[in-house]
Amino acid sequence: MTGTGTAQPPYKQLRRPTTDRMIAGVASGVGRYLNVDPTLIRVIFAVTGLLTGGIALLAYPVMWFLMPVEPSVAPAWPHPTTAGAPTAAPTWSGPQPPAPPVS
Repeated sequence: MTGTGTAQPPYKQLRRPTTDRMIAGVASGVGRYLNVDPTLIRVIFAVTGLLTGGIALLAYPVMWFLMPVEPSVAPAWPHPTTAGAPTAAPTWSGPQPPAPPVS
């Protein structure tokens, strides 16, 4: 059976971005994956590190090692989340063609 041609959104990928990073991009990647602000993820990392005496901070270098880097050709964040969501078409801000003559 073949598909009906319905566009499927790309599946979510846990990757470290190349642009929105402070140290290695782990918190930013997790934030993008969970669709929350990366600052919230950084605060959660810090609080859990304090509450566990630093044990939870060992997860950061492990995630740094395991999470692949986002390719440079990846679409900008945030990615569309719903199937068939309208995307903004690029607008042309250059010179406009002359209006057709009115007869």
